Parts: sequence; structure tokens; C-alpha cells
Amino acid sequence: MRKEGILNTDICCAISSLGHTDYLVIADPGLPIPDHVTVIDISLVKGVPGFTEVFDAVTGELVIDSYIYAEEMESSGAELLKYVQDRLAGVPAQKIPHEDLKHILPKAKVIIRTGECTPYANVILEGGVNF
Repeated sequence: MRKEGILNTDICCAISSLGHTDYLVIADPGLPIPDHVTVIDISLVKGVPGFTEVFDAVTGELVIDSYIYAEEMESSGAELLKYVQDRLAGVPAQKIPHEDLKHILPKAKVIIRTGECTPYANVILEGGVNF
């Protein structure tokens, strides 16, 4: 057993397997997931686990080059967006329409499905390297 950090085996393996520029998505339960993309569904009930808990755990272990979010998050999920922006200060961000974000999903290596029910609570994280 690990002493600290993420305990979920699938998430640990997913983070470890990401290469430079690979995408990991933290998603709400309503985001359509392409058939061929690996999904780690950790949703339990509405709101559990929340976006912020999953985001903090993942970003605590993942080197991030950039991130992508839907422009609709600015109005429907402003608090979550501020949370993301505060924690990823200095990391380049791209804002795109939600429909365009959905078209990027087939390129994702893994999607982590949370129980977060705030509309547009989806962020694409682009993996980086620590050297």
C-alpha cells in the first residue's frame, strides 16, 4: 500500500503511463465518453467525489504542460474555473466552446469520471515532463 497520494490503482497507472502531450480528462458524469477511450469511473452518487478532490489528487502527481476548458464554464461553473486557474497559475490555458472540447475527447488517453454535477465541470490536462 502507498503511504500517501492517490490510492486508486487505475488512476495511479493512468498518470504513470501518460507521456508528454498526452491528455487526461477530469469530467463530470454527463460528459459523453468516446467508446475507445479508457474511462475510470469513480462517481458514486451526485457530487461524490467532487471535482476539486479529484483535481487536487491528480494535479498533485501529474506534470502539466497546459489545460483546456470550455468557455461555458466561465458562467456555469465560475467557482470551479477559478479554483482550477488559481491552482494552475502560470500554466498555459486554452478556452474553447464545449462542443469543440467534446471533439478533442477521442484524443484523450484516459477520462476520469467524477460525481461533480456542476455544468461544464470538465478539464483536459496535457501531460508534461519533469526534466
